[in-house]
Amino acid sequence: MATYAIGDIQGCYSAFMALLRDIDFSPSRDQLWLTGDLVNRGPDSLSVLRWVFRHQDVVTTVLGNHDLHLLAVAEGYGRILPDDTLLDILNAPDGKLLLDWLRCQPLCHAGEGYAMVHAGLLPEWSITRALQLSAEVEAELTGPRYRPFLSKLYGNKPTRWEDTLHGIERLRLVVNVMTRMRLLTRDGELDLSFKGELAEAPPHLMAWFDAPARRHADTPLIIGHWSALGLRLDSAANVLAIDTGCLWGGSLTALRLEDRQVFQLPCQAFRKLG
Repeated sequence: MATYAIGDIQGCYSAFMALLRDIDFSPSRDQLWLTGDLVNRGPDSLSVLRWVFRHQDVVTTVLGNHDLHLLAVAEGYGRILPDDTLLDILNAPDGKLLLDWLRCQPLCHAGEGYAMVHAGLLPEWSITRALQLSAEVEAELTGPRYRPFLSKLYGNKPTRWEDTLHGIERLRLVVNVMTRMRLLTRDGELDLSFKGELAEAPPHLMAWFDAPARRHADTPLIIGHWSALGLRLDSAANVLAIDTGCLWGGSLTALRLEDRQVFQLPCQAFRKLG
């Protein structure tokens, strides 16, 4: 038995299936952790969702920003962007079933000596605190008022965490941190404007995992989201970044948690296949 963490799939179903064959994944024996962004921009998001739903007993996934975008668009909030590839899900006969399942997935997961989140965690949050905050968002998404919550999800503010934050501002900041964050200002404020390679970041910004005195740094944290970062197994920061840009013709990466062996599938040949 093995547990594999796989980086952002984003609708690249054929590459996903090929990687599972390469690692000899067996649902009867193994477990799978997914870093979120199951869907969007790739050619076959519907097949990815169907596969994950069908194997949910052995799959743990966290929500990414594209997954939340899908949920919001499905309820009439937000809009389909030119590069989105979500219509197949929205028009599928089993679309509502898949979306209702997706809506129930957490932002943060911990187990087997690891934690996982799509984008990252603020330095002042321990893993225990992050799981509590994830549960607050999950309660909204699974509760009777999930539609009003999704209607107010978009936005970049607030940018600084305070324990006294409440209501939608508190929840929006938690979502933005866990699904969209890459960089912080030197005094710890969330900055969502930069999406490129870390070496090209403005000097007044730093990677969130370079922030000093991170309260969760004692737990290895698996992340996706930042494809421009590439594969980064940083033992000093205790961060395992495994989104390697399959969607953009990079690779799809699996990390076996028991021994941290890395498996990578080049994706160039799969870009148009699904």
